[in-house]
Amino acid sequence: MAQVTVRINGYAYTVGCEDGQEHHLQAMAQQVEDRIDNIKSQGGQSGEARLLVLASLIMADEIHDLRREVRQLRQDPSRATYGETRHEEGVPAVQDDPAFIERLRRLAERAEEIAASLNHR
Repeated sequence: MAQVTVRINGYAYTVGCEDGQEHHLQAMAQQVEDRIDNIKSQGGQSGEARLLVLASLIMADEIHDLRREVRQLRQDPSRATYGETRHEEGVPAVQDDPAFIERLRRLAERAEEIAASLNHR
């Protein structure tokens, strides 16, 4: 198992991940950092814990929307646009590809695991 140190809001966190997933973990940390920067730019800076909670809630909302979209596609595959962007409800299209959907599911689970591990610190 690899160890990766990620920086979020100026703090370093060492997190374990599968070998070969280091770059992916860094990219996920950057996603969290981007959301925190966005919150701070809107005047939402109120302490480290609050920033992490707000960023987590934003990401959980995004995951919720993606899962809803995947469920809708499973119920009605004709809605898939096969890589083109659909602007319906402002949600990007999800490819009707089982491998893509499985990867999305794994990413959501991993993001939830990381968020849970940060809550235990």
